[in-house]
Amino acid sequence: MTTPLSLLVQRYTGRKVAGAVPLSGGSVGHVTLVTLDNGGRVVVKQGPGLEPEGWMLRFLASRTMLPVPHLVHGDSQLLVMDYVESGDPVTPAVEAHAAELLAALHETTWHSFGAERDTVIAGLPQPNPPTRRWVEFFRDHRLLYMAEEARKSGQLPAVLMARIEALAGRLERWIDEPDRPRLIHGDCWGGNVLVKGDRVAAFIDPALYYADSEIELAFATLFGTFGDAFFARYGELRPLQPGFWEARRDIYNLYPLLVHVRLFGGSYVDGVERIVDRFL
Repeated sequence: MTTPLSLLVQRYTGRKVAGAVPLSGGSVGHVTLVTLDNGGRVVVKQGPGLEPEGWMLRFLASRTMLPVPHLVHGDSQLLVMDYVESGDPVTPAVEAHAAELLAALHETTWHSFGAERDTVIAGLPQPNPPTRRWVEFFRDHRLLYMAEEARKSGQLPAVLMARIEALAGRLERWIDEPDRPRLIHGDCWGGNVLVKGDRVAAFIDPALYYADSEIELAFATLFGTFGDAFFARYGELRPLQPGFWEARRDIYNLYPLLVHVRLFGGSYVDGVERIVDRFL
């Protein structure tokens, strides 16, 4: 028998529920904003496969200074998080603050690319086997892995898959080995950046692993998350290497585009094809 939401919230917060309204929750889980009898609020996410998200939130909260929602409770079916006041627009001041936060996050390093465990991105499995070389990790566990997942789902044409495989065999023409594996949030689009005033209140829905930090910066341009003010401030803290804007940004954006192909198909296939056409 399924336990009612109100009883679950009371169990993990120690407070009775005064009200609940649904929230948009992206592609993963059913999300509810719950008001407690003391006036506090929590966000509850319900659905299968939520344990990795809870682990990532705890990881970021305990090992980094990146602001994330406080996790009250997390298991495979349920996340209870403190509500974060937000809803303000992204301004140049917000972009500069985001740049400072992500530049600091990218100073967290590890001995390998990947992570201590597999994670998820938009609810999809994201394999993170520790790998010494970045080009190998990006090729096998990001580009080819997600392309194959999209092909198996029927969203990516076989002919385009073959061209992605050809591009994967030539990545070292454009991608160098970074100095160190650096921790990234992994899913920096606008919906995952909560803004209050002129500050980033929290980053949500992480898809973390240790990577070339430029893949995070590339993703931040894909859907217009951040612009000139972000890159100006980030560049003061961690200067970008030559070739990012000319080539690596597009190559790295193949991964989030393939995630979207796997989930939604449609016009995202065209986006992948345009990038592959550019490099083959």
